[in-house]
Amino acid sequence: MRVISGIYKGRRFDVPHSFKARPTTDFAKENLFNVLSNLIDFDNQIQALDLFAGTGSISLEFISRGCEQVVSIEKDRDHYAFICKVLKELGDTSCLPIKADVFKFIGRCREQYDIIFADPPYALPDLTALPDLIIEHQLLKENGIFILEHGNDHQFEKHPHFMQHRRYGAVNFTFFQPTVKAAVT
Repeated sequence: MRVISGIYKGRRFDVPHSFKARPTTDFAKENLFNVLSNLIDFDNQIQALDLFAGTGSISLEFISRGCEQVVSIEKDRDHYAFICKVLKELGDTSCLPIKADVFKFIGRCREQYDIIFADPPYALPDLTALPDLIIEHQLLKENGIFILEHGNDHQFEKHPHFMQHRRYGAVNFTFFQPTVKAAVT
């Protein structure tokens, strides 16, 4: 796993082969952050939430690009420990890893974020409920963006908070906003 851009650009971290996580590919991650850099000013005290953090790859990219605070939610004990280990190696305190179930976290969270990224297992039964849960629990700031990574089996273009969709091979990113001003494709 490597960091694509920012202050930690080029840093590599060896992910244990025993991990069940499917990290976002470098190609998809680079394209995702190219899109985000046109939507968000990362120098503007951005607060991000990374759900189903897995290896922490997206969290690392957020902090590398200057997010003021990143909260990284991961349920798996080994994955959580790996994220903590990487952050300790970096000596970076702008990311707060939390070992928790994402759905329970969403239900009790009282913070709001500029960016929320979720990379659940593609076969997760409740995957399609995530955009509604994020919006209903008001986890996004007024102009915040929720990005859901998913496989080719899901379509969200008719969702009332749909903003845009990007596809990079088998990796799909669908963007949602609490108040969509104009759909971008």
